[in-house]
Amino acid sequence: MRPAGLAEVLDAFGPAYLATRPLPRGGAKVWRAICVCRTAALGGHLEACDACGQRRHVYHSCRNRHCPQCQTRAKEAWLAARRREVLPVPYFHLVFTLPHALNGLIAARPRALYELLFASVAATLTEFAASARHLGGRPAFSLVLHTWTQDLRRHVHVHALVAGGALTADGAWIRPKKGFLFPVRALSRVFRGKFVAGLDGLRQGGRWPAGADWTHLKARLYAHDWVVYAKQPLGGPEAVLEYLGRYTHRVAISNERIVGIDGDEVAFRVRADAGSGKKRTLRLPGGEFIERFLLHVLPPGFKRIRHYGLLSPACKRSGLAAARTALDVPAPSPIAAESVADFLRRVARIEHERCPCCSSGQMHVVAVIPPAPRALHLRGPP
Repeated sequence: MRPAGLAEVLDAFGPAYLATRPLPRGGAKVWRAICVCRTAALGGHLEACDACGQRRHVYHSCRNRHCPQCQTRAKEAWLAARRREVLPVPYFHLVFTLPHALNGLIAARPRALYELLFASVAATLTEFAASARHLGGRPAFSLVLHTWTQDLRRHVHVHALVAGGALTADGAWIRPKKGFLFPVRALSRVFRGKFVAGLDGLRQGGRWPAGADWTHLKARLYAHDWVVYAKQPLGGPEAVLEYLGRYTHRVAISNERIVGIDGDEVAFRVRADAGSGKKRTLRLPGGEFIERFLLHVLPPGFKRIRHYGLLSPACKRSGLAAARTALDVPAPSPIAAESVADFLRRVARIEHERCPCCSSGQMHVVAVIPPAPRALHLRGPP
């Protein structure tokens, strides 16, 4: 078995895959980006140690959101921006999952179904928060779309991180009354009702794929309760940010999970079972592995992280200010927040500039490497 990352898997099995299967919209761009990420194709620079003379090539990243090599820095930058938005209250993590009966429809109309999922979850949480029976105010929550299981099958769900409470019309902060946010069975029923009503709207609006049987699908969707899962409330702001970072910039599969290529198969790690923390190795034919990965390419320009209520872009500044006033906490210092971000960047830079060979010298740029001509780096689909 030879070691491999996602780019190597696409290179090894891509020609055979492309000869027999079409790519999803946007798939070619994602494929090319992953294959050339941190290679000479994108250019970079040459560094040398001022003590021992050790040299290294540093190539540019593709920055594609589906690339497993490009998410750590994007995640840290995103979390640094969120530090000023976290309120000093417990946070609740809920997961809203679409039934697999919808997978065929999602494959045919991914953008419309993902938009409907966000709208249905946001409307459900906003409605429950506004109800006097629960909170009676305006909530603050973020939604993150995931579309995969550990073995890369389609499993569309939204992670919701919700502040524990809501801001009332008269400026008071109302906390959950019963130790939990909302009853999950009631959430499930309302969520299902809103989503199915939205589906019917798509059908009546002519955005329904040919051949899809609405009557049969509707019966299947109402045959079982939909899954809404609520996890235990989280602690303070730092715990919330650490927890949120696990979900925001996660991709369908990381290079660390890919064990390698063995013949015509790809071996990768998955969880052995829920809660145990143990792993097992799963093997898939190379073409099937690529096909499953491409299930999770998002429509071009689609935003998979969204904010609502007090965090919505239209009223974030005033909404968070009012919430902090109600909670009697000061606004975070922009100087302090910026100094934390600067400190993290400075530490990362010091670590990067230290020579990996002698550990005493510093690496300095001695030459710029231009990108390779386009014709030389079109690895993957044209």
